[in-house]
Amino acid sequence: MYLNTHSYFSFKYGTIKTAELLAQMQRAGVRTFALTDINSTAASLNFVRMAPKYGVKPVLGIDFRNGADQLFVAIAKNNEGFKELNDYLSKFLHSGENVPDRAPAFQHAFVVYPFQKYTHFQLRENEFIGIKPADLIKLVYPPHQMEKTKLVMLPTATFRSKIDKETGERVVLKKDFNAHRLLRAIDNNTLLSKLPKTEEGSAEDFIRPVEELKELHRDHPYMITNTEKLLDECSIHFDFEGENLNKNQRTYCGSPEADYQMLERLCKKGFDYRYPQPTQEILNRIQTELEVIKQQGFMSYFLINWRICQYARSKGYFYVGRGSGANSVVAYLLRITDVDPIELDLYFERFINLYRKNPPDFDIDFSWKDREDITNFIFSEFKNVSLLAAYSTFQFRAIVRELGKVLGVPPHEIDYIQSAKVEDLDELHLLVLRYGKYIENFPSHLSIHAGGILISEQPIHYYTATYLPPKGFPTTHFDMVVAEDVGLYKFDILSQRGLGKIKESLSIISKNHPEDPYFDIHNIAQFKKDPKIKAMLREGQAIGCFYVESPAMRMLLKKLRVEEYLGLVAASSVIRPGVAKSGMMRQYILRFREPEKRKEAHPTMLSIMPETFGVMVYQEDVIKVAHYFADLTLAEADVLRRGMSGKYRSREEFQSVRDKYFENCAAKGHSHQLAAEIWRQIESFAGYAFAKGHSASYAVESYQSLFLKAYYPLEYMVATMNNGGGFYSVELYAHEAFMHGADIQAPCVNQSEQLCTIYGNTIFMGLAFIGALEQNTVQEVLTERQKNGVFMSFDHFLKRVQISLDQLSLLIRINAFRFTGYTKKELLWEAYLKLGQQKKTKPAKMLFDPEVKHYKLPELNYDLLEDAFDQIELLGFPLCNPFHLLKEQPEKEVMAREMEQHRNKLVKMVGYLIHVKSTTTSGGKRMQFGTWIDREGHFIDSTHFPPVAAKYPFRGKGIYEITGKVVEEFDFFSLEVVAMQKLPFIHDPRLALASRHASNG
Repeated sequence: MYLNTHSYFSFKYGTIKTAELLAQMQRAGVRTFALTDINSTAASLNFVRMAPKYGVKPVLGIDFRNGADQLFVAIAKNNEGFKELNDYLSKFLHSGENVPDRAPAFQHAFVVYPFQKYTHFQLRENEFIGIKPADLIKLVYPPHQMEKTKLVMLPTATFRSKIDKETGERVVLKKDFNAHRLLRAIDNNTLLSKLPKTEEGSAEDFIRPVEELKELHRDHPYMITNTEKLLDECSIHFDFEGENLNKNQRTYCGSPEADYQMLERLCKKGFDYRYPQPTQEILNRIQTELEVIKQQGFMSYFLINWRICQYARSKGYFYVGRGSGANSVVAYLLRITDVDPIELDLYFERFINLYRKNPPDFDIDFSWKDREDITNFIFSEFKNVSLLAAYSTFQFRAIVRELGKVLGVPPHEIDYIQSAKVEDLDELHLLVLRYGKYIENFPSHLSIHAGGILISEQPIHYYTATYLPPKGFPTTHFDMVVAEDVGLYKFDILSQRGLGKIKESLSIISKNHPEDPYFDIHNIAQFKKDPKIKAMLREGQAIGCFYVESPAMRMLLKKLRVEEYLGLVAASSVIRPGVAKSGMMRQYILRFREPEKRKEAHPTMLSIMPETFGVMVYQEDVIKVAHYFADLTLAEADVLRRGMSGKYRSREEFQSVRDKYFENCAAKGHSHQLAAEIWRQIESFAGYAFAKGHSASYAVESYQSLFLKAYYPLEYMVATMNNGGGFYSVELYAHEAFMHGADIQAPCVNQSEQLCTIYGNTIFMGLAFIGALEQNTVQEVLTERQKNGVFMSFDHFLKRVQISLDQLSLLIRINAFRFTGYTKKELLWEAYLKLGQQKKTKPAKMLFDPEVKHYKLPELNYDLLEDAFDQIELLGFPLCNPFHLLKEQPEKEVMAREMEQHRNKLVKMVGYLIHVKSTTTSGGKRMQFGTWIDREGHFIDSTHFPPVAAKYPFRGKGIYEITGKVVEEFDFFSLEVVAMQKLPFIHDPRLALASRHASNG
């Protein structure tokens, strides 16, 4: 009965969730209705999937509007019609143009024009006039008497309704309507009081029971008949289960047979590179994998990934293939991944099994600089390609801020609302909180999935309309979960800075050490044996190295004394929240270090996971434990794994597998206590544990980073800074370079490039690192220097470079003209005197340089530490030792290297704050972990338990005196803090009336 229905995927307009909309319609006695979100198909597929559970026949359409102005509602007769509508809508979403008033001649869709929009133009056979309940009274007047076969009911369902207790009439649910108006005000960036009525829906647009609708139209029974007939002619169907679920591009070569032959051929070709002398075990494994891939119809999925990686190699791009696909020998032979599943004994059934409907995951990481070209290649190489959307939702703090703005609450009161007690808030403040809680988690707008790309067999518009975000690639309206529901499995093309660091390091090394012999960065086998790398791993000396540099990872490496590849692979997964949360990280460390402890593991668990001493570490361990410990089938075990991921939809199926787990455990004689403990460990993995192949892929990249750090630390740190750092800020990587013997120099107009550069052991910070220095200024300086050589003097620079006074001041203050021999204060005077009232310099080409007038300046005081404060302001950190800036030097402090001598003693240490990690205890209280460097540049790690964290909060960047107890666990020393205070820096000499040293530099 409803031809125009909105969910909350009518962004910033609708207010009802898809499931709630279906439930409301079911209660209203509706057996079929059309979901027609406004210029959106985000809810369409999920609506079709869910509708049968509510006894509803789904129909799909689109409410075409320009802004809030409704033009017409188009309703798909069938799947072809849905594609037609998606084609048409996408055209306008891509171009940004307005939708015309008249619909085109759709072949497989109906069009309904609102009564107010109909101007007596000739209607096509598939076109109708929609009559809202409020329009019925107008139909009796002659100008509005129309052909009855063309009139259909058009009650709009945007809000829920209720019965007014006083009048007994059905009215709109005020909460929905008010939320709608607030959303419209947010969308229009206006006060609610100034929101035009044309931007709102009508308070009459609510869901009525079918009988009430029929009663409203009792004088117009033909209208009911026309509407029911229209809906009866519509039918939409998508496969959400079964053999035809996979909707990805079906073949790569044109037929499954040709695909399989190509896959076999590529595997044989890969032997030379991967297994020059393959064993029978390897040959058997490959044949088994190929048979399963063939049976599941995943050949094209492998071949498409192979083609993407082949293109990347042809362009010299670095990449890492990971995900469950890394458990595959076929993927290893095709060079999609660099992980050898035979060497690592990777669990084949985690990668693929006959019960698995979806293809294995291949997450392919590229350098952040290369990913856009890879995406371009995919769109040009394959048909039916689109990016995958994600939904940006209203988070509570953000929606409270937005609601405060549209309700006219001053900014300082908005901050107050979020921190005050409820009893201290007035009526308007409570209104903001009430509707903030209601709108929280509503979808706000479409965004882009981090790396998901769809390559479908049919044009993507069979499933969704697309929009064109700033990246310029068509993007779906649905997210990853809905895509998987309908059988569109994404290709993950991701970016990470670690690969950019490796690639740039090789380029810098070749320039700074041209005489060094060539080395193969992909020779991981050699790196695994390297004694330098082994020592770095054991001591956790991995700052700048991918995935092994965080404080938690440094701690774990030292505790485990890891020096082998398999140990690093395990550590990469042990550090994940799932293992830590289950309490098994400590068990793993104990069993790793103390072999006697391994006997405490349950014999079955130890036999399933001997490599990790009976501790679940990897994602596939869930499958192994479910299969071998609880006798679940591989299909049931895979349900369990997917259920743990948080993406799985069928919670009923997951619950039944959980019940069977406990039944089987009891049948096998496992005590309930043991079964419950193992289940607790499985549950703690939820969405966090890595697949072993995933960890192994990360470990390969870690080894590459470690090799570069071990043998070319300065070049590697330059590449790290140039790629935006890593876990830490640029400052720490500059410090790390200094600790390895670098001379770190401030930017210089003659020596610096846009990014950091290295000459021998000297590193010049890049001009782009100067805060507030504009990109066009940087380019102007570099282009002029490249064309006409270095600058000989300050005046020479002013004659050649067009630059404003404020931009010039930044270069002077960072000391970029120190080659002139003049102090910064002298140069600033020169700049102000020479530019005067001019906004910019006016370079002019001259045959001879005319003599420049120099002004006689009084002697100007200069303090060396002024540079440090300018550097803090412009670079974000000083290039000198920050401890030199302390107002008073502590009398006595324990250094990091001395902690072992003070085990279990209370000491005072002084540390420069690097990183703070906040977390909550099981009781909900906040505790923190600090990372510091001491005066000698070595790391201090601190623990701040809740009472200390509350009493001694961190007060921003700087140097702190930390009092605490030195504790040791598994050879890792840290400080349990009991008190902490921030130490003051000297007074900024730039602001002093007289300089501290009265020195001229």
